Amino acid sequence: LSDIQQSQAESESAPAPIRLQTRDLGLQRNGQWLFQNLELNIPGGTFVAVLGPSGVGKSSLLSCLCGSEKPTQGTVEFQVNGGKPHTPDTISPLLGLIFQSLRLTANATVLDNVVYGRLGKYSLKETLWGFPKTDRQAAYAILDDLGIPHLAYKWMTQTSGGEQQRTAIARTLFQDPQIILADEPVSNLDTYYAGRVMGLLRNKATQEGKIVLCALHDPQLVNRFADLALSLNPEHPEGWRLRKVHG
Repeated sequence: LSDIQQSQAESESAPAPIRLQTRDLGLQRNGQWLFQNLELNIPGGTFVAVLGPSGVGKSSLLSCLCGSEKPTQGTVEFQVNGGKPHTPDTISPLLGLIFQSLRLTANATVLDNVVYGRLGKYSLKETLWGFPKTDRQAAYAILDDLGIPHLAYKWMTQTSGGEQQRTAIARTLFQDPQIILADEPVSNLDTYYAGRVMGLLRNKATQEGKIVLCALHDPQLVNRFADLALSLNPEHPEGWRLRKVHG
Protein backbone atom coordinates (compact mmCIF):
# COMPACT_ATOMS: atom_id res chain seq x y z
CA LEU A 1 0.00 0.00 0.00
CA SER A 2 1.07 3.58 -0.62
CA ASP A 3 1.49 5.90 2.38
CA ILE A 4 -1.87 7.51 1.59
CA GLN A 5 -3.70 4.18 1.19
CA GLN A 6 -2.17 2.88 4.42
CA SER A 7 -3.09 6.09 6.26
CA GLN A 8 -6.67 5.90 5.00
CA ALA A 9 -6.95 2.21 5.88
CA GLU A 10 -5.74 2.92 9.41
CA SER A 11 -8.18 5.83 9.75
CA GLU A 12 -11.09 3.46 9.11
CA SER A 13 -10.38 1.50 12.28
CA ALA A 14 -12.04 4.10 14.52
CA PRO A 15 -14.98 6.30 13.52
CA ALA A 16 -14.04 9.96 13.12
CA PRO A 17 -16.50 12.62 14.28
CA ILE A 18 -16.81 13.61 10.61
CA ARG A 19 -15.62 11.88 7.43
CA LEU A 20 -15.75 12.73 3.74
CA GLN A 21 -15.73 9.97 1.13
CA THR A 22 -15.96 10.15 -2.65
CA ARG A 23 -16.30 7.14 -4.91
CA ASP A 24 -15.55 7.20 -8.64
CA LEU A 25 -16.21 10.96 -8.61
CA GLY A 26 -15.99 12.73 -11.95
CA LEU A 27 -17.13 15.96 -13.58
CA GLN A 28 -17.41 16.65 -17.27
CA ARG A 29 -17.91 20.09 -18.81
CA ASN A 30 -18.28 20.99 -22.48
CA GLY A 31 -17.37 17.44 -23.42
CA GLN A 32 -14.14 17.48 -21.39
CA TRP A 33 -13.46 15.72 -18.09
CA LEU A 34 -12.11 18.02 -15.37
CA PHE A 35 -11.45 15.09 -13.06
CA GLN A 36 -12.48 11.46 -13.11
CA ASN A 37 -12.53 8.41 -10.80
CA LEU A 38 -11.62 10.52 -7.79
CA GLU A 39 -11.47 8.41 -4.61
CA LEU A 40 -11.15 10.24 -1.28
CA ASN A 41 -11.49 9.10 2.33
CA ILE A 42 -10.82 12.11 4.53
CA PRO A 43 -11.36 11.88 8.31
CA GLY A 44 -11.96 14.78 10.64
CA GLY A 45 -8.85 16.60 11.77
CA THR A 46 -7.42 16.79 8.24
CA PHE A 47 -6.44 19.85 6.20
CA VAL A 48 -6.38 19.10 2.46
CA ALA A 49 -4.91 21.56 -0.04
CA VAL A 50 -6.42 21.27 -3.54
CA LEU A 51 -3.83 22.13 -6.18
CA GLY A 52 -3.64 22.63 -9.92
CA PRO A 53 -3.41 25.39 -12.54
CA SER A 54 -6.24 27.82 -13.17
CA GLY A 55 -9.18 26.13 -14.89
CA VAL A 56 -8.21 22.61 -13.86
CA GLY A 57 -11.36 22.13 -11.78
CA LYS A 58 -10.48 23.07 -8.19
CA SER A 59 -13.54 25.29 -7.74
CA SER A 60 -15.73 22.75 -9.53
CA LEU A 61 -14.57 19.99 -7.21
CA LEU A 62 -15.51 22.06 -4.16
CA SER A 63 -18.89 22.76 -5.78
CA CYS A 64 -19.46 19.02 -6.20
CA LEU A 65 -18.53 18.36 -2.59
CA CYS A 66 -20.99 20.93 -1.25
CA GLY A 67 -23.77 19.90 -3.63
CA SER A 68 -24.05 23.13 -5.64
CA GLU A 69 -22.93 21.24 -8.75
CA LYS A 70 -23.98 17.71 -9.65
CA PRO A 71 -21.10 15.39 -10.59
CA THR A 72 -21.23 13.58 -13.91
CA GLN A 73 -20.35 10.32 -12.20
CA GLY A 74 -19.77 8.92 -8.73
CA THR A 75 -20.90 9.87 -5.26
CA VAL A 76 -20.06 12.21 -2.39
CA GLU A 77 -20.89 11.01 1.14
CA PHE A 78 -20.34 12.32 4.65
CA GLN A 79 -20.48 10.36 7.88
CA VAL A 80 -21.00 11.82 11.34
CA ASN A 81 -19.77 9.72 14.28
CA GLY A 82 -19.71 6.61 12.10
CA GLY A 83 -23.43 6.81 11.44
CA LYS A 84 -25.57 6.65 8.33
CA PRO A 85 -24.00 8.31 5.27
CA HIS A 86 -25.25 11.78 4.34
CA THR A 87 -25.35 13.45 0.95
CA PRO A 88 -24.18 17.05 0.51
CA ASP A 89 -27.83 18.14 0.72
CA THR A 90 -28.53 16.47 4.04
CA ILE A 91 -25.20 17.51 5.58
CA SER A 92 -25.50 21.15 4.47
CA PRO A 93 -26.02 22.56 8.01
CA LEU A 94 -22.54 21.26 8.87
CA LEU A 95 -20.90 22.71 5.74
CA GLY A 96 -19.10 26.06 5.77
CA LEU A 97 -18.28 27.62 2.40
CA ILE A 98 -15.70 30.27 1.57
CA PHE A 99 -16.01 30.87 -2.15
CA GLN A 100 -14.55 33.58 -4.37
CA SER A 101 -17.98 35.20 -4.76
CA LEU A 102 -18.10 36.47 -1.19
CA ARG A 103 -21.89 37.02 -1.07
CA LEU A 104 -21.72 39.73 1.54
CA THR A 105 -24.58 42.12 2.29
CA ALA A 106 -23.47 45.56 1.13
CA ASN A 107 -25.97 47.58 3.18
CA ALA A 108 -24.96 45.99 6.49
CA THR A 109 -22.02 46.38 8.84
CA VAL A 110 -19.04 44.05 8.94
CA LEU A 111 -20.20 42.63 12.29
CA ASP A 112 -23.73 42.06 11.02
CA ASN A 113 -22.38 40.21 8.00
CA VAL A 114 -20.53 37.87 10.34
CA VAL A 115 -23.51 37.16 12.60
CA TYR A 116 -25.65 36.51 9.51
CA GLY A 117 -23.69 33.27 9.32
CA ARG A 118 -26.02 31.84 11.98
CA LEU A 119 -29.30 33.03 10.49
CA GLY A 120 -30.30 29.43 9.82
CA LYS A 121 -30.06 28.57 13.54
CA TYR A 122 -32.71 31.01 14.65
CA SER A 123 -36.33 31.71 13.80
CA LEU A 124 -37.31 35.07 12.32
CA LYS A 125 -38.91 36.01 15.64
CA GLU A 126 -35.69 35.29 17.55
CA THR A 127 -33.67 37.68 15.36
CA LEU A 128 -36.33 40.36 14.95
CA TRP A 129 -34.59 42.60 17.50
CA GLY A 130 -31.08 41.46 16.64
CA PHE A 131 -28.86 38.54 17.55
CA PRO A 132 -28.04 37.56 21.14
CA LYS A 133 -25.29 39.56 22.79
CA THR A 134 -23.19 36.41 23.22
CA ASP A 135 -23.30 35.78 19.47
CA ARG A 136 -22.22 39.32 18.69
CA GLN A 137 -19.36 39.01 21.16
CA ALA A 138 -18.25 35.73 19.59
CA ALA A 139 -18.42 37.28 16.11
CA TYR A 140 -16.37 40.24 17.28
CA ALA A 141 -13.74 37.88 18.72
CA ILE A 142 -13.36 36.22 15.30
CA LEU A 143 -12.94 39.62 13.65
CA ASP A 144 -10.23 40.27 16.23
CA ASP A 145 -8.51 36.99 15.32
CA LEU A 146 -8.53 38.14 11.69
CA GLY A 147 -7.15 41.59 12.48
CA ILE A 148 -10.23 43.66 11.64
CA PRO A 149 -12.08 44.35 14.93
CA HIS A 150 -11.86 48.08 14.24
CA LEU A 151 -14.09 47.56 11.18
CA ALA A 152 -16.94 45.89 13.10
CA TYR A 153 -19.34 48.82 12.70
CA LYS A 154 -18.21 49.94 9.25
CA TRP A 155 -20.51 49.38 6.29
CA MET A 156 -19.25 46.73 3.89
CA THR A 157 -19.06 49.39 1.17
CA GLN A 158 -16.43 51.19 3.27
CA THR A 159 -14.03 48.23 3.27
CA SER A 160 -11.34 47.00 0.89
CA GLY A 161 -11.31 43.74 -1.06
CA GLY A 162 -8.99 42.09 1.44
CA GLU A 163 -11.13 43.24 4.36
CA GLN A 164 -14.22 41.87 2.65
CA GLN A 165 -12.48 38.55 2.13
CA ARG A 166 -11.63 38.36 5.83
CA THR A 167 -15.24 39.25 6.69
CA ALA A 168 -16.48 36.34 4.56
CA ILE A 169 -14.00 34.03 6.29
CA ALA A 170 -15.15 35.28 9.70
CA ARG A 171 -18.79 34.61 8.74
CA THR A 172 -17.96 31.00 7.85
CA LEU A 173 -15.93 30.42 11.01
CA PHE A 174 -18.78 31.90 13.07
CA GLN A 175 -21.10 29.21 11.67
CA ASP A 176 -18.88 26.64 13.42
CA PRO A 177 -19.20 24.07 10.60
CA GLN A 178 -17.71 20.58 10.70
CA ILE A 179 -16.51 20.77 7.08
CA ILE A 180 -14.95 23.92 5.61
CA LEU A 181 -14.60 24.23 1.83
CA ALA A 182 -12.50 27.25 0.91
CA ASP A 183 -11.76 28.45 -2.63
CA GLU A 184 -8.60 30.60 -2.70
CA PRO A 185 -9.53 32.21 0.65
CA VAL A 186 -6.37 34.34 0.85
CA SER A 187 -6.15 35.54 -2.77
CA ASN A 188 -6.58 39.22 -1.78
CA LEU A 189 -4.41 39.14 1.34
CA ASP A 190 -0.79 40.03 1.97
CA THR A 191 1.67 37.47 3.28
CA TYR A 192 1.06 38.27 6.95
CA TYR A 193 -2.71 38.04 6.85
CA ALA A 194 -2.64 35.06 4.51
CA GLY A 195 -0.62 33.20 7.12
CA ARG A 196 -2.95 34.36 9.87
CA VAL A 197 -6.03 33.10 8.05
CA MET A 198 -4.41 29.81 7.12
CA GLY A 199 -3.32 29.30 10.72
CA LEU A 200 -6.92 29.70 11.89
CA LEU A 201 -8.15 27.19 9.30
CA ARG A 202 -5.38 24.80 10.25
CA ASN A 203 -6.36 25.05 13.91
CA LYS A 204 -9.96 24.20 13.01
CA ALA A 205 -8.67 20.86 11.72
CA THR A 206 -5.94 20.16 14.27
CA GLN A 207 -7.63 21.37 17.45
CA GLU A 208 -11.33 20.91 16.67
CA GLY A 209 -11.31 17.82 14.44
CA LYS A 210 -12.89 19.49 11.43
CA ILE A 211 -12.26 18.73 7.76
CA VAL A 212 -10.80 21.60 5.75
CA LEU A 213 -10.43 21.47 1.96
CA CYS A 214 -8.77 24.57 0.60
CA ALA A 215 -7.97 25.41 -3.04
CA LEU A 216 -4.56 27.08 -3.05
CA HIS A 217 -1.90 28.15 -5.51
CA ASP A 218 0.93 29.16 -3.13
CA PRO A 219 3.23 26.16 -2.46
CA GLN A 220 4.64 27.81 0.66
CA LEU A 221 1.18 27.91 2.24
CA VAL A 222 0.61 24.29 1.25
CA ASN A 223 3.88 23.19 2.86
CA ARG A 224 3.20 25.17 6.04
CA PHE A 225 -0.41 24.25 6.71
CA ALA A 226 -1.67 21.20 4.79
CA ASP A 227 -1.74 17.56 5.91
CA LEU A 228 -2.51 16.28 2.40
CA ALA A 229 -2.22 17.82 -1.06
CA LEU A 230 -4.67 16.79 -3.79
CA SER A 231 -3.28 17.66 -7.23
CA LEU A 232 -5.59 17.73 -10.25
CA ASN A 233 -4.08 17.09 -13.67
CA PRO A 234 -5.46 19.11 -16.62
CA GLU A 235 -3.91 16.73 -19.16
CA HIS A 236 -5.07 13.50 -17.51
CA PRO A 237 -8.35 13.80 -15.55
CA GLU A 238 -7.73 10.38 -13.99
CA GLY A 239 -4.18 11.38 -13.08
CA TRP A 240 -5.08 13.14 -9.83
CA ARG A 241 -2.68 12.55 -6.97
CA LEU A 242 -3.09 12.66 -3.20
CA ARG A 243 0.13 12.97 -1.23
CA LYS A 244 1.14 13.57 2.35
CA VAL A 245 2.54 16.96 3.27
CA HIS A 246 2.62 16.54 7.07
CA GLY A 247 1.77 13.71 9.40
